[in-house]
Amino acid sequence: MWGYGWDMMDGGGGYGGMGWLGMGLLWLIAIILVVAAVAWLFKYSGNRPDGSSALDILKERYVRGEIDKEEFDRKRKDIKVD
Repeated sequence: MWGYGWDMMDGGGGYGGMGWLGMGLLWLIAIILVVAAVAWLFKYSGNRPDGSSALDILKERYVRGEIDKEEFDRKRKDIKVD
């Protein structure tokens, strides 16, 4: 009776000695998920990779005609840039 069954104490580790492979695969997947989550957070954190500030974006919108002068001045005051 000893050495057989489901009790994982039979020396085989329950995976025929390959349990380390499954555990390594789980760790690899966990690390990949963490790295992907961090990359996604940085991508959508509101920071633009080109270093544009809020004022730069506001100026671009004004130049393209998306907003008029009154709205530009109001939004510039909202972001407290003089």
